Amino acid sequence: MECSSDESDLSDADIDDYADKSYMDLKSGKLVVRLGNEKFRCPFCLGKKKQDYRYNELLQHAIGVGTSNRAPKVKANHMALANLLKNNYANAAGSLPSRQVVAPSNPPRPLQDQEVYVWPWMGILANVPAEQTKGDGASLLQRLADFNPLQFTAVYCSEGRYTGYAVVRFSKDWIGFKNALAFQNHFKSQRLGKTDWTAHGQDKYICGWLAKEEDYKSGDPVGRFLSANGDLKTVSDLENDLSCKTETLIASLSHQITAKSKYLVELECKYNQMNLSIKRAMEETDLLHKRYNEEMRNMQSAAREHSQRIFQETDQLRKQLDDKENAIVRRSKQLSKFVAQTDMERRKLDSERKKNSEQNDSLHMARIEQQKSDKSVLQLVEKHKKEKEIALNKILQLEKQLDEKQKLELEIQQLRGRLRVVQHMEGEGVDVKKRTEELTKELNEKIEEMEDMEALNQALISKERKTNDELQDAKKELIQGLSDLLGPRSNIGIKRMGELDEKPFLIACKQRYGAAEAEIKAVEFCSKWQENLKDANWHPFKIVTRGGKTEQIINEDDEKLVGLKLQLGDEVYQAVTMALLEINEYNASGSYVVSELWNNKENRKASMQEALQHVLKQWKLQRRRR
Repeated sequence: MECSSDESDLSDADIDDYADKSYMDLKSGKLVVRLGNEKFRCPFCLGKKKQDYRYNELLQHAIGVGTSNRAPKVKANHMALANLLKNNYANAAGSLPSRQVVAPSNPPRPLQDQEVYVWPWMGILANVPAEQTKGDGASLLQRLADFNPLQFTAVYCSEGRYTGYAVVRFSKDWIGFKNALAFQNHFKSQRLGKTDWTAHGQDKYICGWLAKEEDYKSGDPVGRFLSANGDLKTVSDLENDLSCKTETLIASLSHQITAKSKYLVELECKYNQMNLSIKRAMEETDLLHKRYNEEMRNMQSAAREHSQRIFQETDQLRKQLDDKENAIVRRSKQLSKFVAQTDMERRKLDSERKKNSEQNDSLHMARIEQQKSDKSVLQLVEKHKKEKEIALNKILQLEKQLDEKQKLELEIQQLRGRLRVVQHMEGEGVDVKKRTEELTKELNEKIEEMEDMEALNQALISKERKTNDELQDAKKELIQGLSDLLGPRSNIGIKRMGELDEKPFLIACKQRYGAAEAEIKAVEFCSKWQENLKDANWHPFKIVTRGGKTEQIINEDDEKLVGLKLQLGDEVYQAVTMALLEINEYNASGSYVVSELWNNKENRKASMQEALQHVLKQWKLQRRRR
């Protein structure tokens, strides 16, 4: 017997029978009504927010629902509840006021319930001056602020002429209805309501009233506006709509609660089954662990006994070997007394002579290999020296050709200027035609000479590029061939530009991670930053202008460099920035480490001439030592 029961299974004629049945259920205690001395509840409205009532409140609730236009079952249940409260719990009223609510057998509908209103709630204003409708009636809305209007709309006729009427909208809920009634009562109390407007016309004052059925169906501009923007409904209709929505919501929520409860029960069953299986698995695991530990103890005990047995046998064998060794030593001493001393010395001399001969042979082979190596290095040095001289001669020849080309261009420009001058000297006693032909012939000869010079210059430039490439290849070959001969202590050496020095990383890691992890951490950080240096997308430089020239410098605000400085200190920061500058200078496009001839003494790049001179000097010193 719930409020959400189906309305079609009970007719109005059977309400009294159904009410008697509900009354017997209430009286027998199947449905609980009283919760305490002064607390009651409605067993048919369990889904509503309010659950606790006093006696008079619950009695008014039961009578009100029992006499409403609700579903037949709902009315029958609440009529039975009202009879139970009157007959069985009348003494619970106590000291409350003795005012008793009696429901008439055929209660009349309240006037407001029977009246038909325009919904959403709207108020009509008449005799509104046109100037007060400006700005969406802001001034009028401010005067009516106590009634919380939502919108003001002036009404115009079909020709676009203002009719003097306006419509005020209120919210759609019961608070809006309350505000609309207060709006109507306000104008009615001042004798400016609809009846006053109809009777007297009230041309000087604004009149107002709540829009109803007769306004909706009037057919004038106000009626057309109301029919276009609202519907006709009674208060009972709205109550029934709200009640149906509430009952539908309660039924939906009840269905959801039932489904959730069923789902929770299923989850609880699954949880219990899973918990039981996990418990069994844990027990089996514990048993396996116990068996494993027992077997391990047995194996360790057997291994211990086996090891002790082996140690004992080894000690016995060691003693036997010691005894035999002592016996052999004693026997050897006895035999050595009988060996001739000369035989021993002869064997010793033969052995030493053999060793000396082998050492002399190895030294001779090493000397031969050294001579071959020196000869190949000298040949390579001479070859590089000749190639460098050829390249320098070609460069000088190119410079000479460039000077001659510039000289020819200057002479051609002078001849052209002289030719223009001669062309303007006609009539001054000069044979202009002859002079022009001479200058033109000389100019053409100079142009042909310059073209020949240009062709020769292009050939020399091409040959110079080829020679420069050969020189760079020779430089790489020289670096590769001298990598073993030139060390870090010599004046001229080979430096790998852009390669990080591990020493600052090792010092910083010892300070931060201790000696135990310093080497591993240093290698990790050094490898990581070497990879960062190879990253072509990372370019921590910024361009500045100094002395009218632009140059690239390290961007000290770079996020990676700032993090490195905070993490490992200034020395590591300096090592990384130095490697960055070297890569940017010697191999900016490739971003990888390159080998370069280096003057270790002056800490600068060494020329090919310096490297060749150093190699020749070292070769001459080695020849003198030999």
